[in-house]
Amino acid sequence: MLNLMSSSAAIRLRAATPHDQSFIARVFRSARPDLQYIDGDTDLVESVIELQQRVLQQGAGEAHPNAMHFIAELHDSPAGVALVDFGHNEIHIIFLAMLPQLRGKGYGRTVLQSLQQAAWKVSTPLSVVVWQSNQSALQLYLALGFVVAEHSVMANKLVWYPERDPALPPAPAVAIS
Repeated sequence: MLNLMSSSAAIRLRAATPHDQSFIARVFRSARPDLQYIDGDTDLVESVIELQQRVLQQGAGEAHPNAMHFIAELHDSPAGVALVDFGHNEIHIIFLAMLPQLRGKGYGRTVLQSLQQAAWKVSTPLSVVVWQSNQSALQLYLALGFVVAEHSVMANKLVWYPERDPALPPAPAVAIS
């Protein structure tokens, strides 16, 4: 288990178990509201959401064989999900989302900062792909020092390079006259 401290409460990351599958599905569904706009009956929408989640997991398993699901817990209750690949050349965040009622409260930031700390300790870049439509996530990653490495119409690949310990405060800006 990994304990992470936020300003208001402790977030604990633990490896997911088979018992967590319904929670993972619930968080995935909440993180993909775009799938609710499919023109079709409820059964069709549900089947597409389930298919998209299976595609994410299968694709992650094939492209990222070292990927692991983590459950973020707040006060011993599931609060979010992270799917992270610990590859040879980078640590890649495949999926990260908190429950809707916990978004915007700093818990996801705390999880990201712990992943930055892990990447810094092993001198490995940390990467993520962010949909263009997810501006709040994009702004969070940029605020944490990620840079756009690849840009496309649909999504950006962002990378954080471990040049300095993320636990340290940011370096002061240097004025150039």
